[in-house]
Amino acid sequence: MLKRSLSILALASIAVGGVAHAQAARDYVTLVGSSTVFPFASTVAEHFGKANPKFKTPKVESTGTGGGFKLFCGGVGVQYPDISNASRRVKASELEGCAANGVKDVVEVKIGYDGITIATKKGAPAYKLTRKEIYLAVAKVVPDSKDPNTLIANPYKNWNQINSALPNVAIQVFGPAPNHGTRDAFMELVLQNGCEQYAWLKSLKEVDEKRYLKVCTQVREDGVWTDVSEDYALIMGKLAGNPNALAVFTFSYLDQNGDKLAAATVEGKAPSFATIADGSYPISRPLFFYVKKAHVSVIPGIKEFIAEFVSDKSMGADGYLAERGLIPLKAGELAKTRKDAADLKAVRL
Repeated sequence: MLKRSLSILALASIAVGGVAHAQAARDYVTLVGSSTVFPFASTVAEHFGKANPKFKTPKVESTGTGGGFKLFCGGVGVQYPDISNASRRVKASELEGCAANGVKDVVEVKIGYDGITIATKKGAPAYKLTRKEIYLAVAKVVPDSKDPNTLIANPYKNWNQINSALPNVAIQVFGPAPNHGTRDAFMELVLQNGCEQYAWLKSLKEVDEKRYLKVCTQVREDGVWTDVSEDYALIMGKLAGNPNALAVFTFSYLDQNGDKLAAATVEGKAPSFATIADGSYPISRPLFFYVKKAHVSVIPGIKEFIAEFVSDKSMGADGYLAERGLIPLKAGELAKTRKDAADLKAVRL
């Protein structure tokens, strides 16, 4: 006990030149990051707290993936989080930021899969969309329909102007703000894919990536797309006031609110446990959490919390996270995840 207390004090002083903080005796695990992973991590924290009375229940905060990495990579010491949840893989630039602040060994744990859904209020017109159509609906600039090699400010007002088979209603989309991993995934899996349906824009990526990203990932600023930085409850409220609007959600949220929401098909596939697990639904992505290895031997309960998270009762096919909407890893992936987590294997990009 004395050794652990001294270790905690030593860890707290690393980032502050040897000056011990009043918070140096933190004896619980802290998590920040993705709002998508938040309900899964919170559920694991609750189970962990009940099953392990000698440890305090971990504290989980929803800060968005990008915001979580900023906090996590701030330094080593009890004033910094132990774990960062993420709805996308960590970027090389984020790992470089971590290293610059002394966070040099970061453990990556893949927890499962989630899908990005384009949904409406239950009872609204049904949408059968492609990623190209979504790109044309919400991108700031798009190819001219008369001259596809020329870019123009997005002229589309109604969905049927993009495709006559789509509803004749105004385009209105609510989506995650830039600090959310879901926004990053939406840009990569939807907007960039839709943009690259034009051959010259796809080739632009190789010759002028900066311009490519500006063209293919910037969303409209004319009121058609609305950033929502708070939780999904706010988007639900906006859909209630505009039944013809669409919103970008995660599959797990859709699954928990199937009585209120209806999902559009994308490339002919509806989001479901089966279509996300087998990869046929085109807008799916893995979910992760990242552990600060320097904290593992100092903050009580980190290793045990990780073990709970990757256990069969949690992440297994019939685990309690599947009941919350998490798409489980396949057996081979799960075995690798458990080994890497147990070995505290540092991520390498």
